[in-house]
Formats: sequence, structure tokens, C-alpha cells
Amino acid sequence: MFGFKIIRQYERGVVFRWGRALPGIREPGLIWVNPFTDRLRKVNMQITAAAVPGQETITRDNVTMRVDAVVYYRVVDPVKAIVNVQDYRFAVAQVAQTSLRAVTGRSDMDRLLSQRAKVNAELKDVIDEPTEQPWGIRVERVEVKDVSLPAAMTRSMSRQAEAERERRARIIGADGEYQAATKLAQAASVMAADPAALQLRLLQTVVEVAAEKNSRVIAVPIPVELLRFLDRVASAAGRAQRPAREAQPHPPVVHTEAGQDEKPVGPPPQSPPS
Repeated sequence: MFGFKIIRQYERGVVFRWGRALPGIREPGLIWVNPFTDRLRKVNMQITAAAVPGQETITRDNVTMRVDAVVYYRVVDPVKAIVNVQDYRFAVAQVAQTSLRAVTGRSDMDRLLSQRAKVNAELKDVIDEPTEQPWGIRVERVEVKDVSLPAAMTRSMSRQAEAERERRARIIGADGEYQAATKLAQAASVMAADPAALQLRLLQTVVEVAAEKNSRVIAVPIPVELLRFLDRVASAAGRAQRPAREAQPHPPVVHTEAGQDEKPVGPPPQSPPS
């Protein structure tokens, strides 16, 4: 009645006199406006969170999906927000919907699922471009909230993920077998250089098997020196047989007429007894 108005801390006031916006912004606190010629419009300067309804879109690789998002914005110029656009909340919501459909339409499905940060940054730039300068509204953040895929595509991705995990498991198992075979070959080389190591390994294996309660092991120890003695005897016998075979006389050879092969002369071969 007397023209006194209260503007809260998170608000700013715009005064219209005879329908024309006066220059300057009314700050928070108690102010006075002419109740006969002036009208005060309050503008909320807080950050507003607006949910973007789910949009049916087709990605660049021809996958149909449903995407919804959340837009965080605030007013930075109250005069532009009131004068240049009729309802800035509705306008921002419509721009967010069309931008969301446009950005997801030129992106691949894998990019939407795995590179959310890049998609969010691109959405923020696209929505902020037509709203900040002409409308006085700044978009602070855009988040893709949910991406809904068709049931058939979800099953296909599940099978692909399962096949990929099986492939990795097989590769890891084959790598383990290769490393185990390499270590066994190195161990065999070490044991071949020292026969006592093989005997010690045998005794350790016997101890490990005997630790089980469900088996009975009868061990017959054989001294390593006995094995070495048998090896030396076998080697000496082989060396003695080699000069005996070299000392056997060869049968004489008789030259026949020209054009015929040479034949050795000797006792005729005996037929084996029946």
C-alpha cells in the first residue's frame, strides 16, 4: 500500500515504470517503489535443476535408445531473463530437449555409454550458446542421467562381454601353462647337471604324498652311488663293444667281367633254423 518491498538475499528486483524497465537492479533488502507508477518483478538467482524428459533417439550407428538428462542453470542477467524471453524456465527445458536429441543423434552408442564426461561437456556448450547472451541464463552443468537400451541390444552386449571374458581367461591360462613349462624345463636342466637333486626331489615328493591321510606309500631308497656305478659300467661296456665291431675282417671282393657288379666272396649265408 505504501510502496515498501522486501527482496530476499537470493533474489534481484527489476522495476517497471509505466511498462518500461528502469536501469539498474534492485539489491536485497527493504526498498521503496512508487505504488502508483512502478511495478516490481523479483527474479530468483539460485541454481535451478531441471529434469529433461527421456528422448527417443537413434544414434549414428543406428541404435534406438532412450536418454534423459538433468540441466543445472541460473540467471545472470535479470533484465534479459524477464524482457527477452516470456518464460525462461520453459524455454530452457525446450532447448535442453532438442539439444539432447541432436547430440545423441550424432554420437555412437559406445561413446554415450563410455564417454559420459565428453557428452556432458558437449551438451553444456550446445545448450549454453543460445541462452547466455540473449536470455541472460548461464548453464552450469549438464548430466546424462540414464541411457535405456532395447532388450535385444542388452542381450547382445551381455553375450559379447561374456565372450570377451572367456577369451581373456583362456589367454591367461595359456600364458600360465607356458610359464610353468618354461620353469619345468629350467628345473630339468638343473637336475640333469646334478643327479643328487633328482634324488632329493624324489624324497620331497614322497614326503608330500605321505602327508595325505588317505594313502599309504612304501618307499625303497636307492643310493645315488649305486646309480652312478651302474651308469659307469654301462658306459664301459659300450666303449668295449665299439672296437670289437671295428676289428671284424671284411669279406674279399672278386672282380667279374666288364658290365657286371663286384660280388664279395665268402661263405654262403645260412638259412635260419626252422
